[in-house]
Amino acid sequence: MQILSQSQSHGGTQTVFRHRSAVCDCEMTFGVFLPPQAKAHPVPLLWYLSGLTCTHENAMTKAGLQAHAARYGLALVFPDTSPRGAGVADDDAYDLGQGAGFYVDATQEPWSRHYRMFAYVVHELRALLAEALPLNGSHGITGHSMGGHGALTIALRNPALFRSVSAFAPISNPTRSDWGRRQFSAYLGDDEAAWAGHDASLLLAAHGWPGDILIDQGTADQFLDQLRPEVLAGLIASRRQPATLRLQGGYDHSYAFVASFGEDHVRWHAERLLAA
Repeated sequence: MQILSQSQSHGGTQTVFRHRSAVCDCEMTFGVFLPPQAKAHPVPLLWYLSGLTCTHENAMTKAGLQAHAARYGLALVFPDTSPRGAGVADDDAYDLGQGAGFYVDATQEPWSRHYRMFAYVVHELRALLAEALPLNGSHGITGHSMGGHGALTIALRNPALFRSVSAFAPISNPTRSDWGRRQFSAYLGDDEAAWAGHDASLLLAAHGWPGDILIDQGTADQFLDQLRPEVLAGLIASRRQPATLRLQGGYDHSYAFVASFGEDHVRWHAERLLAA
């Protein structure tokens, strides 16, 4: 891994790395925060998956999670949201192509060569971090919007790999949303049966989750119709799935919303990861 930048932060270190990804067949960049506790012993890791148009940098600089992670002794990783580069397929729309990987492994051309963000997070980057950093093997995952979708679907499909999962304003039912149907059709093809493994509501209905789930959603979110939190809430109730879905009055879809409830989520993950 090549270090692009490194700074002291809250007694720990905030580093930005670049590496050649075999899975995505391009250079990938990600950020890692190591808390001060990592100097003495291995620590749990909390993944933060970002939303549409974001890079590794947005949450790293705007969400304010490092101070909370330092307090509780968690490492943080901020992956990019898609492969990037001159040879990577793209689209003029903001919600398809670079910056909009949707955490799926594309099967359709021209996307299938590079757009394999599910495998990148679950397998390649996880293994790379385990080898290079002082981590104890206990992982939690969270994310915002498209990243909330990614966090939920990746955790629901890999309960043995993640001990805790939460989300901020996730795209909850992408197979029935414009933030999902267009992208899944492009990346995965027109057979909607192939989409089900990337829809948190369908996965929860089919498999549940062995622990509890934390979700925050702003009531003034300008994208509520795309996010469809009511579908996920209904499934939580019908399955009697242990979960807390909080509607936060007046909050929109911005990083101000994420930063406002970031401490709650970091503490929530710490309670589960440190007790493991």
